[in-house]
Amino acid sequence: MARGARQQAERRGRLAERYAALWLQMKAYSVLAHRVKLPMGEIDLIARRGETLAFIEVKQRQTLARAHTAVPDFAWRRISRAAEVWAGRHPQLQKLDWRYDLVAITPWALPRHFPDFWRP
Repeated sequence: MARGARQQAERRGRLAERYAALWLQMKAYSVLAHRVKLPMGEIDLIARRGETLAFIEVKQRQTLARAHTAVPDFAWRRISRAAEVWAGRHPQLQKLDWRYDLVAITPWALPRHFPDFWRP
């Protein structure tokens, strides 16, 4: 991918993540962190609702089916390892229930939130 195309994709990804965060806040989630980058992986959003801590991957694709398949299992495992490290740095949150969610952003549609999309 050329540098300009990569930068444009990065901007679209950041915009999709902000849109997803706003959508989650409208659903009574507290967004605790955006774009968490750790050596073992990256987490797009970390949010809490009640006693649940959600590690959320955001995918912007042309179709819902493409968004569903955009994150391979090895990537979810990396997200899971990053979640463990992040939670280790926030001991007050470690006793919450954890899950791994997907938010799909598709053209001309509201975001679709899929709680508990992946399990380690």
